[in-house]
Amino acid sequence: MKPSYILNLPLKTEKWQEDILYKRLEIARKMYNACLGELLKRHKRMKQDKEYRSWIKQGKSKERSQVLKGLNKKYGLNEYAVHAFVKPMQHHFKKNIDSFTAQKIATRSWFTFEKFLYGPAKKVMFKREDGLTSVEGKSNKSGIRFIDNIFVWNGLKIHIITKANDVYAHLALEDRVKYCRVVRRKDRYFVQLVLEGVPPKKVDRSGKDKHRRKEGKVGIDIGTQTIAVVSEEEAKLLELAPSANNIEQEKRILLRKLDRQRRATNPHKYNKDGTVKRSKEKWHHSINYVKTKKELADMQRKIGDIRKQDHNKMANWILSLGDDIKVETMNYKGLQARTKETKINERTGRMTKKKRFGKSLANKAPSMLLTILENKLTYDEKALKKIDTYKVKASQYNHFEGTFTKKTLSERWNDFEGGTIQRDLYSAFLIMNVKHNLKEIDRDSCIKKWEGFKASHDREIERLRTSRRTIASMGV
Repeated sequence: MKPSYILNLPLKTEKWQEDILYKRLEIARKMYNACLGELLKRHKRMKQDKEYRSWIKQGKSKERSQVLKGLNKKYGLNEYAVHAFVKPMQHHFKKNIDSFTAQKIATRSWFTFEKFLYGPAKKVMFKREDGLTSVEGKSNKSGIRFIDNIFVWNGLKIHIITKANDVYAHLALEDRVKYCRVVRRKDRYFVQLVLEGVPPKKVDRSGKDKHRRKEGKVGIDIGTQTIAVVSEEEAKLLELAPSANNIEQEKRILLRKLDRQRRATNPHKYNKDGTVKRSKEKWHHSINYVKTKKELADMQRKIGDIRKQDHNKMANWILSLGDDIKVETMNYKGLQARTKETKINERTGRMTKKKRFGKSLANKAPSMLLTILENKLTYDEKALKKIDTYKVKASQYNHFEGTFTKKTLSERWNDFEGGTIQRDLYSAFLIMNVKHNLKEIDRDSCIKKWEGFKASHDREIERLRTSRRTIASMGV
């Protein structure tokens, strides 16, 4: 299967065209909600079936799986059953929604429900007004299409905006369009083209590659907010998506504003001490509250775009250090989950908070960086190498003695005869020197490359100590 990449292009829309696109997105949202609601109804009916209740109580077995699979088919809990459900609905809205787009909307609702049916989701969320911001086609042959640099959909024909000096876009448009989607971002509309092949290389004004790559080994130790990168020439400890911090303060101001507006219009929903009452009375939302909520949603979108841009820049920089990249596997779902153990603070006598790294992971998205890096490597027919974390144990290893010593999370430095070494940078150094089997560290390679790493490490620590802002987990 050939690789794919996405090209975003703004649409040169007029007001009447924007009104039609908005209407179609709202129709798509209602179709999505209808499909999701129908799936929930079918699931409820299936749960009332005596045969289902009998089999679901039994232990896992092949026979049980086959019976449950048959019951899912009987009650129409599969993707193609949703396609059949959406067909008459699409026929009613055929002037706005084509059959292929309707099928993709149904598929989208099925994927949402599937997470609820098989895990990990505990409930499904319906799309509110303005909640669905994109729809896509199945191919570039009918429905939503891109023909001769024009976006075409059920009678609508809209030209794209491309700059004459945008070499990247012009080169990308020479590739075959697999399918495309229309996206609304605040008051603007874009077409996203899913193109077949490898993205064209970006060049500077002199015609040289903007993102030059080279061969070499690179080790990555990625955390919830930071990343340590070590190559044979460099050692860096950096914050993930630092540009997103600039807009986080604005987000906090909006959240406080929302809370004030909510309290002002719903005094009946709060106790005297400010806590929320447990009652079935409805919440009232003012017009200004709804406006503020839309501002917050747009800010979330901006943060997401900035974070992705930062990750792309970092991925390009890592690839400029080397192409043999190794990284530890991380269970981000486990890090997001609240701790099950209940602890009491000895000083205050209160129960300590059970939250862990959910907020950090949501803000910095380390998994997204690895996905971007992996995608960029596949364009050169290479792969991101994921080491066996439990066998390598990079955070515990001492290559001088060849021993393993457990450390607490708060221990950020390793004490060696040559001085103190930052824990994350040392882990990245060890990961860089993992053998081809990805299960053990090459001790001889560590000894050979130690002096070069030590010099790079000391330069980086000096840089961090003179910088204005550092993350607490860096220990600097």
